[in-house]
Amino acid sequence: MDATSLDRRIATHWDEDIVPRITDYIRIPAKSPHFDPQWQANGHIERVIQLALAWVEAQKVSGLRAEIVRIEGRTPLLYIDAPASAGHRGGSTVMLYGHLDKQPEMTGWHADAGPWVPRMADGKLYGRGGADDGYAVFAALAALAALDAEGAPHARCVGIIETCEESGSYDLPAYLDLLAARIGDVDLVVGLDSGCGDYERLWMTTSLRGLASGTLDVEVLTEGVHSGDASGVVPSSFRVARRLVDRLEDAATGRVLPAELHAPVPDARVAEAHATASIIGANVIEKYPFAGNTEPMAQGGEALLNRTWRPALSVIGADGLPAIANAGNVLRPRTSLALSMRLPPTIDGDDAVRAMKRILEADPPARANVRFEGHQGATGWNAPPTAPWLAAALDAASSAVYGKPMAAMGEGGTIPFMAMLGRKFPRAQFLITGVLGPHSNAHGPNEFLHVAYAQKLTACVARVIAAHATRG
Repeated sequence: MDATSLDRRIATHWDEDIVPRITDYIRIPAKSPHFDPQWQANGHIERVIQLALAWVEAQKVSGLRAEIVRIEGRTPLLYIDAPASAGHRGGSTVMLYGHLDKQPEMTGWHADAGPWVPRMADGKLYGRGGADDGYAVFAALAALAALDAEGAPHARCVGIIETCEESGSYDLPAYLDLLAARIGDVDLVVGLDSGCGDYERLWMTTSLRGLASGTLDVEVLTEGVHSGDASGVVPSSFRVARRLVDRLEDAATGRVLPAELHAPVPDARVAEAHATASIIGANVIEKYPFAGNTEPMAQGGEALLNRTWRPALSVIGADGLPAIANAGNVLRPRTSLALSMRLPPTIDGDDAVRAMKRILEADPPARANVRFEGHQGATGWNAPPTAPWLAAALDAASSAVYGKPMAAMGEGGTIPFMAMLGRKFPRAQFLITGVLGPHSNAHGPNEFLHVAYAQKLTACVARVIAAHATRG
């Protein structure tokens, strides 16, 4: 394999074809079903999967087959199958994963852009979904096309591109079952939906937190009443909700209190976090847009462990509180809070939801009507030990493409797909990586795709797939 020619081919593919297609993809408001319950009628998910299918079918990969697979009532899935290159010994399969559904808009976008209005500036393509995770299908197929063009070896590769990841991948198990016989056994999974600690090397994700979410509802009245008449007599629904949340979290420190939501941190992951902190330095903290003199909860390796192996609670939404401009002197009848609990990788998500329900509903203050409705329980993932061939391939790829050795770290987000695949293919090796680096702001305003980094990541993926085909 001519590595220089491979890199040049991938760079040209990105500049001339992939960036324009991702730009088109960003324009489509293909929000995940959780955020667009009328997704079928609105047709945006159908538009993005058709866009991806048309592009995939145009790629020059020998024997490539692609189709949209459908199960009634579920989001569609793009299935890709590329046979092993000529002369490959066979018997192994690489799975390439990505998703096309998107997070909702959020507010705070640049004045000259928006979630569905792509903008290129300083090598960054701004817009919803480009980095999380629309680029993945393009990068995966560009890597295969480059290997084919260079006559480099690769095993059989299958692509799984889903459209409900941002809603918890609840449709994916049904598709994995449906396609199980066609997929066969997988011994390498390449997932492109994760992050990177900086834009200077290849990053491998070694763990992902889980998630337990739901809505806490506190009701104290059947209707609102004048606060001058009722306050001091009727308990505040907000105060009751605050006391209940205090059962989950120490308000002074942010530490999650229930022991059953904690898990031991493996020694190897502790060492990895501190090694990563020494690589990325101040970016551990400075990548976040702190307001004013706000201080972080931890520094260095401890901050990384907080965001990867320790539980943390976020109140991500509320109902029952009017906008300030509409707030009258009324003691409100109810307060509802959307709770999102990030979990250590080894804690079962469904068990955590049940624990939160038990803790929050027990013995309610003032005997108020209290209910916790669980929305999602997603179990995290802890990578198996990296095989020597993969460790060597990752380091060689990063050193050749970026000029620096690869690095590894855990991620704080949740990719439900990983726990599913870990169970389904227990002997597989995993390269979980991505382009969500400092300030890329997935899920928030001004999400961007660092184009040069994604281009180089594609070249690294191609090298790893080739190394997989020739491993001992």
